[in-house]
Amino acid sequence: MAKKNPTATHSVANQVPPLPERDVFGQDTALVDAVNRHAGHDHVERLHQLGTQAGRTYWRDIGLEANRDHPRLHTHDRYGHRIDEVQFHPAWHELMDESVGWGLHAEPWQREEQGAHVARAAGFITWTQVEPGHMCPISMTYAAVPALQTDPDLADQWVPGLCSTEYDFGLRDPSDKAGLIAGMAMTEKQGGSDVRQNTTVAVPNDGGSYRITGHKWFCSAPMSDVFLMLAQAPEGLTCFVVPRVLPGGSRNSFHIQRLKDKLGNRSNASSEVEFIDTYGMRLGDEGRGVKTIVEMVSATRLDCVLGATGLMRGAVSQAFWHAQHRGAFGSTLIDKPLMQNVLADLALEVEAATALALRLAAAVEDAAAGDESAALLRRIALPAAKFWTTKRSIAVTAEALECLGGNGYVEESGMPLLYREAPVNSVWEGSGNVNALDLLRAMSKEEGTVDALLSELGTASGANSYYDASLKELLNELSDLSGLEYRARRLSSRIAVLLQTAQLIKYAPAGVADAFAVSRLGRDEGGQFGTLPPGLELDVILERAMPAV
Repeated sequence: MAKKNPTATHSVANQVPPLPERDVFGQDTALVDAVNRHAGHDHVERLHQLGTQAGRTYWRDIGLEANRDHPRLHTHDRYGHRIDEVQFHPAWHELMDESVGWGLHAEPWQREEQGAHVARAAGFITWTQVEPGHMCPISMTYAAVPALQTDPDLADQWVPGLCSTEYDFGLRDPSDKAGLIAGMAMTEKQGGSDVRQNTTVAVPNDGGSYRITGHKWFCSAPMSDVFLMLAQAPEGLTCFVVPRVLPGGSRNSFHIQRLKDKLGNRSNASSEVEFIDTYGMRLGDEGRGVKTIVEMVSATRLDCVLGATGLMRGAVSQAFWHAQHRGAFGSTLIDKPLMQNVLADLALEVEAATALALRLAAAVEDAAAGDESAALLRRIALPAAKFWTTKRSIAVTAEALECLGGNGYVEESGMPLLYREAPVNSVWEGSGNVNALDLLRAMSKEEGTVDALLSELGTASGANSYYDASLKELLNELSDLSGLEYRARRLSSRIAVLLQTAQLIKYAPAGVADAFAVSRLGRDEGGQFGTLPPGLELDVILERAMPAV
C-alpha cells in the first residue's frame, strides 16, 4: 500500500474549469434577438459560424498571445536608412486575417444586402470578446469608407481595396495589394479633441496634391495603407488622404517617432508621427475638414459602443461561468441570493447596451439608404450612447472581475485584459465631455434631431410608469435651456438610459424591462451593482444571460 506523501499539502479542488468551446454569438440571447429584429434571419447562420470561431480555445489563446508580445518600432534599418516599420507578433496577423476575412472591417459598404451593417455590428460585438486591440484598425477601415465616398475619384481608388476580404500586410504599392487597411490621424499634442488648434500645414502643389508638414500625437495602426488626417490648408482646416506607399512603390514621408506605452489596447500600435513634405490628396473642400471627416468619426463612435458592449458581454459571461462552478459556504455561488442580485444587475446592463447598440447600427443602415429620420436619430443618439455605454463598461468589467475574486485579477483569466481595455472606448473619438457637448451641438444646431429623439422615445411610452415619469422629466429639462452645458453630462446619461429602456420595453421580456426601468429610472443607488429591489423576476434575467454551454 502506497504511503501518503507527508509533504503534500492538498489536492486541487473547487477550481472553476475554463469556459468550454461554445458559440459566443448563439449564447447571447439579447444579441440574437436584436439581429433577427433589425437585420433578419438570413444573417443569423453566418453569425453562428463566427460565434463558434470566437468560442474556440485556439482563438482565446491567440488573443492573449497578441497582448503578451507587444508591437515593436524599427525606425531605421541596419545601414541607417529610415524604414519606420512596426513589427507585430504573428498572433496579431492571425486576428487581423480572421476579422478581415469575415468582413468586419468594411465589407458591408459594398454588399447590397439588407441588414449587412447590423450583422457586422453583431459580429464586432462577438469578435471583440476574442481580442479587442486589433479591432481598432478594423473599425477605422469601416469608418474611412463613408468619408472617402464624398469624392468619387478617391473612392474609386481606395474603397475596393478597403472592402476586400483579403488581409495583405506590408508596405507596398496599394495597387499591387489584395486588400487594404485604413487609419486616421487627427489630434495633435497642443489641441487634442480641439482639432481647430492643429498646426500641421498643407501646401498645395500643381496637379491637385498637397505637401503636408507637421505632427500627430496619436496615430494608431501606423502600418495601415492609407490615412485620413486633418491639416491647415490655405482656406482652413481640411481633410486629406495620405498613403503610406506612393504609386510605383516609393514610401511616403511618414516618420514614426515612438510608440505609445498604453494602459491597455497593447496588441495595437499607437504612435506619434512626423510629416515633412508628405504627399496627400484633399478630401472635400478646403476649410471643411471637420464636416468631411464627421462620417468617419460617427462610424468609429458607433464601434466604441459596440466594442464596449462586447467587453461587457465577455466579462459577464466569465462571471456567470465562475458563479456556476465555484462552491462557497455550502453551495455554488450562483445559488447565493446576493450573487444572483449582482449577476442579474450586470446582465441587465449588458442587455440594455446590446439593444441600443444594434438599434443604432440599424439607424446607420437606414441612413445609408437615404432615411433622413434615421440619420437624425443617429446624429443625436450616438454621442449620448457613446458617452454612457463606454463609461458603464468600465464599471461592469470591474464588477465582473470581482465576481472571480483573486482569480479574476491574474492575467491567465483574461479578465485584466478586458478591464484594461474598457477605458479606451471612453477616450477614443472624444472623451465624455466632448461627446456630451456634441450632443448639445446636435440639439441646438441641427434641425430635426430633437424631434427624431422624442419620436423614438415616444414609441415606448404608456407601458411603464417609471419610464413615463422619466420621459416627462426629460421634457421638462429640455424646456429650460439655461445652464445647459453645465448639465450636459446628466442630460447625456438620461437620454442614453431612456433610449436603452425604450428598446427593452418594446422587445425584451417584461421582467427584464421592468427590472431595468425600476433600477435605472426609479432608484438611485450610486451606480452600485447588486442593489436590485426585491420582487423582480431574476430567473428571467439570469436565464437570458447564462452562457449556454
